[in-house]
Amino acid sequence: MNPPPHGPPLAIVGPTASGKSSLALALARCQPGWELVSVDSMQVYRGLDIGTAKPSPAERDEVPHHLLDVVEPHEEWSVADLQLHLGEVRRDVAERGGRLLYVGGTGLYLRAAVDGLDLPGRWPQTRAALEARAAVEGPRTLHRELASLDPQAAARVEPDNTRRIVRALEVVHGSGRTFSGYGPGLDRYPPVDVVQVGLRWERATLERRIAQRVHAMIEAGWCDEVRRTWSSQPPPSRTAEIAVGYREVADHLAGHRTLEAAVEAIVVRTRQLAARQMRWFRRDPRIRWFDVADDPVAEVLPHLMELVRT
Repeated sequence: MNPPPHGPPLAIVGPTASGKSSLALALARCQPGWELVSVDSMQVYRGLDIGTAKPSPAERDEVPHHLLDVVEPHEEWSVADLQLHLGEVRRDVAERGGRLLYVGGTGLYLRAAVDGLDLPGRWPQTRAALEARAAVEGPRTLHRELASLDPQAAARVEPDNTRRIVRALEVVHGSGRTFSGYGPGLDRYPPVDVVQVGLRWERATLERRIAQRVHAMIEAGWCDEVRRTWSSQPPPSRTAEIAVGYREVADHLAGHRTLEAAVEAIVVRTRQLAARQMRWFRRDPRIRWFDVADDPVAEVLPHLMELVRT
């Protein structure tokens, strides 16, 4: 129960429902001094608690947490915002003599925290014009334009992902530089001082865990949460509206689908999210993987404590 020795930050990553948060809390309980930093793109929104699997108030009272409940659902949130807030968090934790423990499944946010990405600015008028074009011409037309201007960026974006295509073209037209030209590139993994560990499950087991968690969220009052926060005015921002499950629950509350159909759709989307997360994380050779069969705390915590002591 001694404070953790001075050492590099730690990151626990993996797909949704893999048990990252429970493992991080278990480590912090065993070794006081850790402060958890969420690298989750949706837990920054106030009121989106159940559907984002946000730590409970009791857990947050027990162990310091950062980058939770930062903005309202109608507000935009970006990787640049994350980096700005991270600077303040790092200074505060260092002053207390704490040790950073990053937890989350948003791969780009983790890279921003670990690698300090060189991020482009924003050009709202350019973006608005591109969004108007996308609404008329369709995202695939803009994707072809991106492929001609920045083939590397286009290769990383699905042809129907309007938001990411518009963002890449916004940077190209606004800055005069390719979107892929910022920073060392997401396909490079330079040495860093953050120890990164990942939780890996068999696919069928993880899918069962996802389904169980979605049903548990519904039983915990997710519909009431959506009614209070998501369905109220002003509407959610473009960055918040992609939160998995909230649109489906809102559709149910509006009478557009049954609760059973909404739950089924959420489970499918969450499984797809988990698959994308694993594809992202598997590309990073710096992550040390631990296979989990049943309980990440029982199976991984002893190895993790030994790892952070070295």
